[in-house]
Amino acid sequence: MSTAPKITALRGGHVTLAAAADAFLATPRIANSNTHRAYASAIDRVTALLGRDRPLADVADAEIGAALTELWGRCAPATWNRNRAAVTSWLLWCQTKKHWAAPSVPADAERRKENVDETRAVAKTTIHRLLSRRDIPLRERALWRMLYETAARAAEILALNVEDLDLEHRRAPVRSKGGAIEWVYWESGTAHLLPRLLRLPDGNARTHGPLFLSERRPVPTRRPAAGDICPHTGRARLGYDRARVLLDTYAGLDLHQLRHSAATHLGDAEVPLQLIMGKTRHKNPRTAMRYVKPGAEAIAKVTEVLAPRRRTH
Repeated sequence: MSTAPKITALRGGHVTLAAAADAFLATPRIANSNTHRAYASAIDRVTALLGRDRPLADVADAEIGAALTELWGRCAPATWNRNRAAVTSWLLWCQTKKHWAAPSVPADAERRKENVDETRAVAKTTIHRLLSRRDIPLRERALWRMLYETAARAAEILALNVEDLDLEHRRAPVRSKGGAIEWVYWESGTAHLLPRLLRLPDGNARTHGPLFLSERRPVPTRRPAAGDICPHTGRARLGYDRARVLLDTYAGLDLHQLRHSAATHLGDAEVPLQLIMGKTRHKNPRTAMRYVKPGAEAIAKVTEVLAPRRRTH
């Protein structure tokens, strides 16, 4: 990395990047497990790249910008913005709450514009074809089908543990954005795949730990929380970024499109808005209406009403 000039220490010049990261991640402000996991992933990758044992006061703004660019510069704007926000919150906390000499995210590493796609819903036939493809690994098929059938947020489903599952009633509790515990429900497709996903090579089933696992065990430089390691396999919880990349690679879709499509398909089926809100767990009808828009198939079908009636003989 760049050998930029040192920052003049106010106090805490001895604090290392690792210690500063640990202190921030232990604060109650990010007690929500989903937020903590996302923040820890971004901050750990930045500190590993810059050197975990380096004094925080020795890192310059330009180095932070270079690290962000190297790690996420080629990612989608939403991914860049999410990880940039995590690092910004950490460094700002170090400066304002602890009064440590700390760098800032430089102006040239600015937030990127996220393009709003008004055609995010995918046709139901496209979803079903994707979920029935035999060239896609079991883990991905189970995750995508669960996201579609539950209409849940990807972070909520990726945060599930095996012990959370109520397989008999096809449901599981998730922690919502506001921190409340809510229930998500799935159908027979997910119910069929979950036992296969939990099966171990010896024929037994996983009973604890993350539901969706990464391909391999974490490297020593990464620090997953104890709850993010499978006690049966030693593998870590599947991360959001990796899950996003896989869906984009196989189908050119975004994870949120599965949730959006589920809401749209329910609307196309003339399910009342209140029930759709219950399924997606939106609290504000105006917010839900952004997702519950008629899809192309529904618009084509309703257009038939305008056609002249056929003559009967």
